[in-house]
Amino acid sequence: MMPPLLEISQLAVTLPGGGALAEILDDVTLKVPAGCITGVVGESGCGKSTLLRAILGILPRHAQTPRGGIFFEGHDILPDRAAGVRGRIGFVPQDPYLSLNPLFRAGDQILEIMRRHAKGSRAEHKARLVELFRAVQLPDPEAALRKYPHEFSGGQRQRLLIAAALSCEPRLVVADEPTTALDVTTQREILGLLRELTRARGLSMLFVTHDFGVLASLCDDVAVLYAGRVAETGPTRAVLDAPAHPYTRMLLACHPDRAADLAGIPGAVPPATAQPSGCRFHPRCPLARESCAREVPVLQPIPGGRAVACPFHAEALPELALV
Repeated sequence: MMPPLLEISQLAVTLPGGGALAEILDDVTLKVPAGCITGVVGESGCGKSTLLRAILGILPRHAQTPRGGIFFEGHDILPDRAAGVRGRIGFVPQDPYLSLNPLFRAGDQILEIMRRHAKGSRAEHKARLVELFRAVQLPDPEAALRKYPHEFSGGQRQRLLIAAALSCEPRLVVADEPTTALDVTTQREILGLLRELTRARGLSMLFVTHDFGVLASLCDDVAVLYAGRVAETGPTRAVLDAPAHPYTRMLLACHPDRAADLAGIPGAVPPATAQPSGCRFHPRCPLARESCAREVPVLQPIPGGRAVACPFHAEALPELALV
C-alpha cells in the first residue's frame, strides 16, 4: 500500500488561558491517503479548526505541541511550523466575505501568493490564474482578474478562494467549512466543484465540516472529533450506515433526515480548560460506566477498515430526548 500523503500521529495542542492550560487537541491520529477526500466532523468547539491550523503552521504564538507529529509526504512538518508547506498545501477558508482584502483587486491578491510560493514569471502566473478562474467557473476570467472583491457574489468569492488554494499546484488542500456562509444552492455547486477539481487534478483534501450531509456527498473517509480527541474513523459510507461510537450515533440521530422529532444530545462540549478525566464524552454518554471517568479509551480497530474509541460501542443506545 502507498503511504498516506498526510499522517497526523498522536498530536496534542495546548494553549494557556485563564490561569489554566487549555487542551485543544489530545492524541489526534488520522491519515489522508493520496487522491482521497477525508472529512473531519464534530460539534463546534471540538478542535477541528485548530487541527487545520496545526497542519498549516498558523497556530497562535503561545500554542504548544507537546506531543505528536504531522507527516506530509513522509516528513514531519510540525517542528518547522509554516516552513516548507506554503504552496504545497492549499487552504480554503471558511468565510468568503472576510478572506479577501477589499482594497486590492482579486487577481493581484492571488498573484502575490503565486509570486511568493510558485515557480515561473508573472506572465506565466497570470496565464495560469486565468485558466484556474475558468476551471472554477468564474464568468469572464480575464475581466475577473481586474475586479475588486465587492464586485463578486458570495459564491463567486468562494470560487476565487478555491482558485487561490490551487494556484501554487499543491498536492493537498485543507478546507475549513468553506460552504457554511453560502446558501443551499450555491453550497451544492461549490461541493460539486471541489469534488470535480480534486479528482481531475489528483489532489487530496482534508475537509472540516459539522454537516453530515456535506460529508456524505463529498468525503471518502471520515474522522469524528469530540473535545479534541478522535472518537471514530473509517470509510464515510460505513460510518454513516452503521456508526459505532455513542457520540457518532447520537450526532446522526439528531440529523433532520434521520430524526422523527427534534432531538438533541444532553449537555455541551466541555471547555478546553476543564476537560473531564477519562473519556471526554462520558458526562454526556448514556452508556458510560464508572470506568469511563478513569480510563482514557484508545482507538481500536473494528471490521471494515474502521476504528472506534469506546469499549462499549456494541451496546444499544436509548432514544434521545426531545428538545
